[in-house]
Formats: sequence, structure tokens, C-alpha cells
Amino acid sequence: MNARMRTLVAAALVVGIASGPAVAHAASPPGSVSSEWMAPSVSTPPNAAALEAAIAGLGPQHRDATAALVRVGGTAGRWQGSSGVADIRTGRDAVERGRFRAGSVTKTFTAAVVLQLAAEGRLDLDGPVRRHLPGTVPARYGAVTVRQLLNHTSGIPAAGGPGDSFEAQWEHRFDVTDPHEQIADAVAKEREFVPGTAQHYLNINYTVLGVLIEKVTGMRYEEAVGAQILKPLGLHGTSFPGRNGTRIHGPHNRGYQAIPQADGSRELRDVTEWNSSDRWAAGDIISTTADLERFTVALFGGRVVPKDRLEEMFTVPDVRDRVSGKPAVMTAGLSRLVLPDGTVAWGKTGGRHGYNTAIGATRDLSRTLVYSVNATDAKGQDMNRVALGIVMAAFTT
Repeated sequence: MNARMRTLVAAALVVGIASGPAVAHAASPPGSVSSEWMAPSVSTPPNAAALEAAIAGLGPQHRDATAALVRVGGTAGRWQGSSGVADIRTGRDAVERGRFRAGSVTKTFTAAVVLQLAAEGRLDLDGPVRRHLPGTVPARYGAVTVRQLLNHTSGIPAAGGPGDSFEAQWEHRFDVTDPHEQIADAVAKEREFVPGTAQHYLNINYTVLGVLIEKVTGMRYEEAVGAQILKPLGLHGTSFPGRNGTRIHGPHNRGYQAIPQADGSRELRDVTEWNSSDRWAAGDIISTTADLERFTVALFGGRVVPKDRLEEMFTVPDVRDRVSGKPAVMTAGLSRLVLPDGTVAWGKTGGRHGYNTAIGATRDLSRTLVYSVNATDAKGQDMNRVALGIVMAAFTT
């Protein structure tokens, strides 16, 4: 892949596995043949040499990552690999079947449960959220719908927090956050835009959806996802830490954040233990590459969300992104990526300090990808270069 193509892919991936085409996409009605099915499918087996090169040399000395776990699958063939170290103190090899924080990949699970409830007639996607959660979204915001929460077009602003800098978040890494308090803080502010007229990717939308799931099911959010998805699919390596949890239980690779030092060197600070309750239904899931691959295949195959509701996950709203001004790219739990060679992929990325994760696939499942990269600047603005290399090697020939 040439330098120009690398730049194009990197730009497309900054907001998820995940940016979109030059125009917003609306999926065809259920049962019809959409343009997605006419897009080029991946017919060649995974490029093993390119994938090995993408994760070569990882460890404490590497600029961008200490470890990586990768699974590439689909009808065109399979490849699996790992690189790096599980712990920089011991130098122990990376745990290939290790668990990791999957960050915003959580949103795909949350969206799937909401769409299941809609398919069962327990939720109306076009109905106002306040119908189920009276008093949660103020009347001055307008009739914010469930669908607008799913595709980030609600206009609800972000809740407050300790700040965007790593050091500010580090100081509050063990804080326990209540989702209801987050919602109250957010809706106390003025709305960002009229619901349905723009897209702004914010965790608050999925925090509200988490509370909505609890109200409709009568279960804790974590229990609902377990009953609706984890148990039926046998995702035994996937879990939620709980409001007070800070650890990753089971075998895992430790996460690190690179801290620049005054002498030009860097400290790799261990960020493995962290309370993720401020992300909750938007980003606190813990999983494995095997589980996420199984989930992706089942989801795209219509075995998680009924196929008539699954189209919501492949429909980009016809609005513009509030920040960039470009056409929207996010859907209900996923987003769309068109690679420079024309390959269309759908997926979701997630970032927690020490961990970058992604799930992705072509709609026909001819190529799937799951990775966990122990990035040393996992919340940085630019996409991690190891992760970028993995995506390019997995989806291009």
C-alpha cells in the first residue's frame, strides 16, 4: 500500500473502524438487494506476511504498543497471531487468549440489546425516551427518540468529568460514577442541536440507553446483556467489571501509558487497574478476541438482532457531524468504512487507557477482524500506528 492510501485509511479510521463515505448511506429496506452486497468482497486469504509485519517487534521498547492480539477470519480464510509482552517487568510473552478492556465496542452490545427489545415490541425506536424514562430528558430538548440515542443524533451534550488530559483522568481513575448523576449533569445544560438534525458521537447517548435497558427489562444492564447476548452465544471470556471493579480478572496483558520525561525519555505507567463506571453501557466491557469474533459473526449473520431490525446497524443518518461538518458516519452501534480499494467494512473501535480494540467485517462476512493492541497512547487523537497496520493488512491485498 502506498503512502497516499495509508494516509486515506488513517484519516478514515480516526473516529472508529469507522469513518464513512463522501455521502451519508441509508441501507436498503429489509429483503431488498442493497449496494452493500454489490460492493467488492474479500476473496483472497489473509496476507500472513503483512499481518506478521504489522505486529512485529512489540514490547517496552516499541514506540506505539507493548502487545497485540489479532484474529482475521471469514470465508476467504483465517489468520491468528500475537506479539509483544504481557508484563514489561517480567518480559513474559503476550497472552494470546488474554482478556482486555474493549472500550466503546460496548456500544455495539448495548445497541444490540435495544434493537432486540424493539423487535419484541417492548420499545418503539421512534418513540420519545421520556415515555419510558419520565423526567430524564427535559421537555425543552424536544422529543428525543430511542433511535436518536442509538445513532448519536439526540443533541444531548456530554456530562462533565475530570478533564481530557491523561494526568487529570489518572488522578480520578478509581472514582465511582453513577449513570443517573451523569445524565442529570448532561441535561442540565442546553441541548447542542435540535434532535435529529446533526450527529455528535458522545457516550452520554449510550448511558441513557443503559438506564433505558434497565427500566424496560427490570434487570441491571450487565445482567440484561448477559442474558440476551453473552449466555446465548457462549461468550465466557466476556464480562463487565461492575461499578466498583478496577481489575481485569483472568489472564490478560497489562496496559501502559507512555509519559514523556524531562530528559526526553518516557515512563511506561501501568494503567491496567482502572474504574470504568464513567463509561458503563458506553464503554466498560472486558472481552477476548475469540469472543468478539464470535459475537461479530453472529451479529452480522442475523443471530443476535432479528434481520429486520439489524438494518438499523447498517444505516447512517442523513445528517452532518457536528464537529467536522462532514456527512455522518455512525449508525446504531456500528459505523461504515470504505477502503480506498472499494472494500466496504462495518465495525466499531474502542479505546481505554492501555488498550485499543476493534471489531469489523464486510457485510457478507468474507473478511472479519478483531484486534486488541496495548497502545501506549490509547486515547490519543491519532490512530495507533500498529492498529492501522493491522487494518490495512487485514482488509487490503
